[in-house]
Amino acid sequence: TPSTNVGGVFLCKREKMKKLYIVRHAQKEDEQIGRDDYDRELSVEGIKDAKNMAEYFASKKLPVDLIVASPASRTKKTAEIFAEALKYKKTIMLNEVLYMAFVNELLETISYTFDTVDSMLLVGHNPSLTALAITLVGFKEKFQMGAIMEIDFDCDSWIDICKENAKLVCYESPNK
Repeated sequence: TPSTNVGGVFLCKREKMKKLYIVRHAQKEDEQIGRDDYDRELSVEGIKDAKNMAEYFASKKLPVDLIVASPASRTKKTAEIFAEALKYKKTIMLNEVLYMAFVNELLETISYTFDTVDSMLLVGHNPSLTALAITLVGFKEKFQMGAIMEIDFDCDSWIDICKENAKLVCYESPNK
């Protein structure tokens, strides 16, 4: 690693990277009259897909420093399923902004993350996640329910993330 001499003290520069995992909630229950969209739960199929994707993700043994999710029922449950599979013991950060978010609100949420966090799992909704994937890595598909995307950013601060330093590592969906 390169080092810098500052006042006779050599400081090693740490090569750092930020890693973002984007997860769309899995299949949700059908719409019901009189029931708010916010409260729609995962369907039986959705729970199965979320567990399968979470187990697949956990098998890669990638570090996750922070899980952030929309507090809507289906995203919260998806985040909990991932946390369990990852043996994530910290609190899942629920952020109301992630429900019905515009892409700039998602970017703001990500960029305001503490830099002590190197890897973040973000659980949210469409069309926001598709817009985020298009903005960051030029993704050309619709972000599928239950899918996960891994993006690496060649920077050491979340405030610096942008499409110029973003690299799509992988995209996996339950339907593949």
